[in-house]
Amino acid sequence: MDQDTLLKKWLNNELSESEKEHFSKQDDFIFNQKIIDSAKLFKASNHIKIKDFEAFKKEYQNQKTTKRNIDWYKPFLRIAAILVIALGVYFSIFYNSTTSINTQIGEKTTIELPDHSEVILNALTTISFKEKKWSENRALNLKGEAYFKVAKGKTFNVITTTGTITVVGTEFNVKNRENYFEVQCYEGIVKVVSDTIIRQLVAGNTFKIYKGHFSQTQTTLKSPNWSNNKSSFENIELSDVLDELERQYNIQITTEKLNLKRLFSGAFTHNNIENALISITKPMNLSYKWSSKNSIVIYGAQH
Repeated sequence: MDQDTLLKKWLNNELSESEKEHFSKQDDFIFNQKIIDSAKLFKASNHIKIKDFEAFKKEYQNQKTTKRNIDWYKPFLRIAAILVIALGVYFSIFYNSTTSINTQIGEKTTIELPDHSEVILNALTTISFKEKKWSENRALNLKGEAYFKVAKGKTFNVITTTGTITVVGTEFNVKNRENYFEVQCYEGIVKVVSDTIIRQLVAGNTFKIYKGHFSQTQTTLKSPNWSNNKSSFENIELSDVLDELERQYNIQITTEKLNLKRLFSGAFTHNNIENALISITKPMNLSYKWSSKNSIVIYGAQH
């Protein structure tokens, strides 16, 4: 008889006399007997039925099987949880991602928005919008200058640091440079909100806040001059004119003993730097010289 069977019969008090004699001669008999003697010191509850060894073993194996049945799918639960989180993050990023378009010095570009509205960006301009949510909210952020041809549909908002322009279907230009905010309407109706100033523009109206001063004037233009490669100004400080010149050409301008707050009215072309420089300097009795390939010094005529 094998050792395990002998032990089970001994625990259940089922050994024959010969088996008892054989079992008592084993090396671990004294150890096993001490365990039994110690167990007799404990009194079980009247409500507890003591199970025999086979019942105990069966219950123990059932518990192990149940535990295994519970444990086998835990790794899959972890994987499923990770997938749910990953998908949530993906869709959150996908639907809330922002599309940004930038132009560089001397660069103009035309883009088509999801609703087929057209936007022409002037040099050094950035627009950004949520493409996946465009059908719900036609809105974009603008830094720089852009000419909009808006398709008819829901309200269309152009958001800048100085004000918000709201339209339905129209053509207009927005300039949002440092200390220079201007909206020109060429077709339809445009609503402009800037702090406490609210204006509704129709075709031919110009809304301007320059150096903190508000004005509203008229224009006969059907599109912004810059979209035809020409920048035009009316009573604009020389410093801002030169900034625009640098945006249209890859040059660096320095000045010597000039009053950069002098007002300039005029225009310059975007396709010939020499003609552009003459258009600015000659009316103001100024001169210029090239100090290197991309550097120009502008100074007074008596320099």
